[in-house]
Amino acid sequence: MTTTTHPNAPLGANSATGAPGATSATSANREKVVIPVSGMTCAACQGRVQRTLGKTPGVLDANVNLMTNSATVSFDPQQVDPAALVARIRDTGYGADLPVAGRTAADEQLAQDSARRREYTDLRAKALVAGGVGVVAMVLSMPLMAANAHLGMGGNPDPFMRWTMTVLDPAMQRAMPWAYAIPASVLSVLLLVLTVGIMGWSGRHFYSRAWQSFRHRSADMNTLIAIGTGAAFLFSAAATLVPGFFLSRGVAPDVYYEAVIIIIALILVGNALEARAKGETSSALRKLVDLQPRTARVVRAGATGEQEVDVPLEAVHSGDEIVVRPGERVPVDGTLVSGASAVDESMLTGESMPVSKRAGDRVIGGTVNRTGAFRFEATTLGADSVLSRIVTLMRDAQGSRAPIQRQADRISAIFVPVVLSLAVATFVLWFVLSDSAPFVRAFAASVAVLIIACPCAMGLAVPTAVMVATGRGAQLGVLVKGGEALERASRVDTVVFDKTGTLTAGQPEVTDVLHRSTEVDETELLRLVASLERSSEHPLGEAIAAASVARGSTLSRAEAFESVTGKGVVGVVDGQALAIGNAALMADYAMDVADVKAAVERWSANGRTPVYVTLNGTLAGALAIADPLKPSSAAAVAALRRQGLEVVMLTGDTRRTAEAIAREAGITRVVADVRPDGKVEEIRRLQGEGRVVAMVGDGINDAPSLAQADVGIAMGTGTDIAMEASDITLMRGDPAAVVDALALARSSLRIMKQNLFWAFVYNTIGIPVAGGALYPMFRILLSPILASAAMAMSSVSVVSNSLRLRRWRAPSIGRHHA
Repeated sequence: MTTTTHPNAPLGANSATGAPGATSATSANREKVVIPVSGMTCAACQGRVQRTLGKTPGVLDANVNLMTNSATVSFDPQQVDPAALVARIRDTGYGADLPVAGRTAADEQLAQDSARRREYTDLRAKALVAGGVGVVAMVLSMPLMAANAHLGMGGNPDPFMRWTMTVLDPAMQRAMPWAYAIPASVLSVLLLVLTVGIMGWSGRHFYSRAWQSFRHRSADMNTLIAIGTGAAFLFSAAATLVPGFFLSRGVAPDVYYEAVIIIIALILVGNALEARAKGETSSALRKLVDLQPRTARVVRAGATGEQEVDVPLEAVHSGDEIVVRPGERVPVDGTLVSGASAVDESMLTGESMPVSKRAGDRVIGGTVNRTGAFRFEATTLGADSVLSRIVTLMRDAQGSRAPIQRQADRISAIFVPVVLSLAVATFVLWFVLSDSAPFVRAFAASVAVLIIACPCAMGLAVPTAVMVATGRGAQLGVLVKGGEALERASRVDTVVFDKTGTLTAGQPEVTDVLHRSTEVDETELLRLVASLERSSEHPLGEAIAAASVARGSTLSRAEAFESVTGKGVVGVVDGQALAIGNAALMADYAMDVADVKAAVERWSANGRTPVYVTLNGTLAGALAIADPLKPSSAAAVAALRRQGLEVVMLTGDTRRTAEAIAREAGITRVVADVRPDGKVEEIRRLQGEGRVVAMVGDGINDAPSLAQADVGIAMGTGTDIAMEASDITLMRGDPAAVVDALALARSSLRIMKQNLFWAFVYNTIGIPVAGGALYPMFRILLSPILASAAMAMSSVSVVSNSLRLRRWRAPSIGRHHA
């Protein structure tokens, strides 16, 4: 075991609080707003909105997320307001709405889910209509293809067209000979009308958004679709209206109406599947929102006495008494006033065992009452409730961007212009080099290049993984602050644990009292110590107070109380001057502690924390306080070490006490006798060694070191400020959840990399194949229809891969929960 005694003055007994809290400076001229944005379909759209907002005077920071269809903007309210930001987004051609005042995060999530359902329903309807019309267009196109076959390409290199002419065409001639009797000019006009209808209804948004992009001198996925299908339509319309122009130049007056319609249909199918899959990525968030009941049974004064009245949740006020029966959900946060029960908090904490509740205990809205009936007083409502804060945290996390996304953003910024250039180059090369029907082949290949290119997959690769991972984490009681925290956590190689309340249960008890005073007896000494320590609000002080009260003592009010940071407390109780703390405090008073040294060393060797007591300038005795390890601490440490992580315990306790606890936990590297400010220095020292450090603490006393670490992980119930102060908050105070959090982060980064790899490989291979790369060796040329099918499935595959995280299972150490 490696133990380091920190050079700063020791905290030793740990009996004084005095640890500085985390502070964050926030400018008075900085506000944040989340604006819903509609119409974004790819990374280029996202980048355009973000650039527009970033260039707006008064905007300090803008983050646009394709998955959540939102823009999170920090701005100076003296220079710009939300209405102006919405107007700027609308000017780029995308929809935007002002956030509704007074909405909770849960309300916002419900509104977003409703919008997604409407989007999916709309896309599905358009896809079905386009698909149905596409079938009709294919039937009507067969006679035209047969009529123009002698003018077309000999030995068609398009696999789809070969199958059409060799299999589908003979079958059609046998089944529908009447269609082949219709004049070609009539068929062409019918197809022209059908195509205009589909382009104008099912595909209208592609063209309107492409026009908006053109007006703003940018390009996105809609640009590629609009140019590809638009060029095919214009060529077909010209071939229909002036076929002689093409025939006189040796070019077959082929029409591509069925290709235009089927391309639109296939892309819409892909968009609809993508919309549905994106909706599934937020299923964990929806489950949390659904935990909130819509009504509460409130006790109201009536003409005949108290009455229980069911009222909408919006009508509940702080201070109302609410009745909850077995099997019902707790509607809001509050404090029990009567009754007792066991409450299932698994959906919030991931802990499967119900928690016993009695008068004075806190209950959380959304949890399930399992056994007895009880009454409680409503205390926290609306946006301030635990459930609402968790939903807010998750929405912010899912709207954040992981650093790995920057690679995709850099490529997306130039992707569409590059594809347009490649399409032009493809046309020129085919037109110059083809030995048969050069124009037709050049035209088909260039359209295929435009259609197959898919910037969507790159835009969705990282956000989908972040969204699903943060949702899955919440189900396990692990709240991750965002994509950046998730990515940093995946690279952690060193985990630093605070001792008290993190590895230990945080419920210390006085185990020994060594009485050496000649002025007061043992019970009175303990009462005086408890009266002074009560003012410290430290867990060890609470343990001393509890021990004294258990002996029937009544505590007094302390005077001249002073907390000596890292050493202890001093003050006056009932006229008696006391100093309570560690060896360093005793040294400050030049106190000889030899009389209790043997007992103190014995306690320390057994993992107990010693506390010295002086009364009126003389040594009055010492106390031993024990805080047992949590049941899962040793198993969690073992699991982290099996994963190759370095585990360190960082504590203000004495060296011998720290070593005893560390041995029990299986930790070989201990940094002891460290003051609160020294913890930050120790984290910096580890980072200076090139380590990526995760600090695990209670989120309050350890706030500075949590902030210094690469990843701050706060233990807590989710009911305190730790949720906002840390990178990751563990809703249950279980070290096993640290294993879960880091394992989930590593799995998430793996999925992100897979998605980016697929998106890049798809475009790297797909675009050359569409351009004719397989033709010289295999005599194969991809049709625009097959290109559109590949494009539609590329983004769906990325989202589907991310959805695998919904089934992610925690390592065996954490399988006692969801």
